[in-house]
Amino acid sequence: MGCEVARVLLDRQGVEVAGACDRRPGLAGADLGRVIGLEDELGVPVESDLETAVRTTRPDVTIQTTCSELDAVWPDIALMLGNGVNVISIAEEMTYPWCRSEPIAREMHELAVANGAVVLGTGVNPGFVFDLLILTLTGVCAEVESIEASRTNDLSPYGATVLSAQGVGSTPEAFVRGVRQGTIKGHVGFPQSMHLIAATLGWRIDRIEQKLDPIVSSVRRETLHTVVEPGQVAGCLHSAVAYRDGTPAITLTHPQQVCPALEGLQTTDRIDIRGTPPVHFEGQPEIAGGQATAALAVNMISRVLGAAPGLHTMADLPVPAALHDDVRHHVRSIAERTGD
Repeated sequence: MGCEVARVLLDRQGVEVAGACDRRPGLAGADLGRVIGLEDELGVPVESDLETAVRTTRPDVTIQTTCSELDAVWPDIALMLGNGVNVISIAEEMTYPWCRSEPIAREMHELAVANGAVVLGTGVNPGFVFDLLILTLTGVCAEVESIEASRTNDLSPYGATVLSAQGVGSTPEAFVRGVRQGTIKGHVGFPQSMHLIAATLGWRIDRIEQKLDPIVSSVRRETLHTVVEPGQVAGCLHSAVAYRDGTPAITLTHPQQVCPALEGLQTTDRIDIRGTPPVHFEGQPEIAGGQATAALAVNMISRVLGAAPGLHTMADLPVPAALHDDVRHHVRSIAERTGD
């Protein structure tokens, strides 16, 4: 994801890639251009130490593409905010960090305000499909009773880390053990999406129930990173239900698997809102996860630079848009509209 974000940044007017940091062994000192697969060097060396990278490059914005969990990303975010650097993170739990840790979210907001910086969590899901897009569609409703959404996607482009978290290639029995032991996690972000929706609509969630089931393949499926034989697990059917006043209010379903087309399945994003009026949205194929997440992170730069200091969600800032002219123009336009 870091490589994809860097490639998108290089095509964006008004943006200069000042530096890069990667802690993987063997990358320190390597040129960023070569690391992201370009033939030419960019003259930007990869640092292995984040503090050194931040203090030598003094960036306006950093895009964090490291991991999913709030506890894991918070120390690096704190370092960047402490240096007055704006942060855009694609960590799933950053989409609505209050539901993972109220103390961390509060400290993050206070640190950002104290240093005049902005911090935002974004991504395709959570961050867009299961929350911001849903909230946008509720804007045509006078009343909303309940929400159901599903996302059937293809995991084929992803590497070993993502596939392992979905149980791809395991046996059904090993999948059950992995869920019980916490090594198979399915989709990270259901609580974040649900709490973001609820907070924006003014709902109070009683509880959230989640369920993970193996998707067992009946055919051979092969990707660049794995081979799934018949009888093995091709992915994870992860679902969650949020209850409001004892009644299901938000139901989200996310079957993730490699090569679903081999079993006749079309990737799809679907949203149904029971309200006045009712709303049905469906798109095929799925919004491409990796590309969309990188684009969202880059497209939110101008929104972040034009925002007040503090911790924000995707529902707080102007909607993302593909900005093909100079990012600095959009920042100036935002400032002129807000009077800042």
